[in-house]
Amino acid sequence: MKLVVSLAQMAVMAARPEENLKKSEDLVRKAVERKSDLVCFPEMWTTGFAWDRSAQSVRANEKAIERVSEMAKRYRVWINGSLCAPNEEGRASNTSVLFDPKGACAGLYRKTHLFSGMREDEHMAPGNALCVADAPWGKTGLSICYDIRFPELFRTYALKGAKVVLSPMAFPYPKLHHWKVLVRARAIENQIFMIGTNQVGSEDLGTEGRLTYCGSSVIVDPWGEAVIEANETDEVLLTATIDIGRVDDVRKTMNVFGDRRPGLYELG
Repeated sequence: MKLVVSLAQMAVMAARPEENLKKSEDLVRKAVERKSDLVCFPEMWTTGFAWDRSAQSVRANEKAIERVSEMAKRYRVWINGSLCAPNEEGRASNTSVLFDPKGACAGLYRKTHLFSGMREDEHMAPGNALCVADAPWGKTGLSICYDIRFPELFRTYALKGAKVVLSPMAFPYPKLHHWKVLVRARAIENQIFMIGTNQVGSEDLGTEGRLTYCGSSVIVDPWGEAVIEANETDEVLLTATIDIGRVDDVRKTMNVFGDRRPGLYELG
């Protein structure tokens, strides 16, 4: 099956959800004009990280989720990205939601690996479950940014039948090289499509300093080749067509899963 994907690489305005949502709708409209089936946004794309404001206004952020749901329904398109949203206990959680063209939640994943280096663990509640969503193009795993450093998550998704993993990102300098290597490694070792959508621009995190995001949003195919890739600095809407059948073709070429020795691995 062919899937048309648009990556919305954008600079997020901290604690200004209305402006971010307006920009997002313009990008969704353009993506639909390009016949996109799926539009992907970065990590925390409606608020940025602005801990002092986004976590405190977590209930208000529910309105942003409703807006994105309405957007998906209005434009009849799948939408993914991560937002600050309340979990079951009402605590702020970095949450990736996959909306279907009816505006329904087809998959929800709360970030399980919180980045202590940016004090995310002090402001966000961690998720306790993974998510493989059913979509017309095949099973799709949800992950968020720092998760890319934990290969067990992606192998679990592959073993559960995922052919695509969506990764909203807020990857900063000086870690651009890490991002480029890790996203390709996760695609190659699991023979899946990795779709990573990163932020650009800068954000002031107060005592944590100022971050500048390194863009380079990318779709990597199961052989590790970039289908399409953005530059490091520009806000851009990238659109590409991928053939999900490529996953099965690569897995027939190299029998990684059949050659595994799970009885030998110690993953405690």
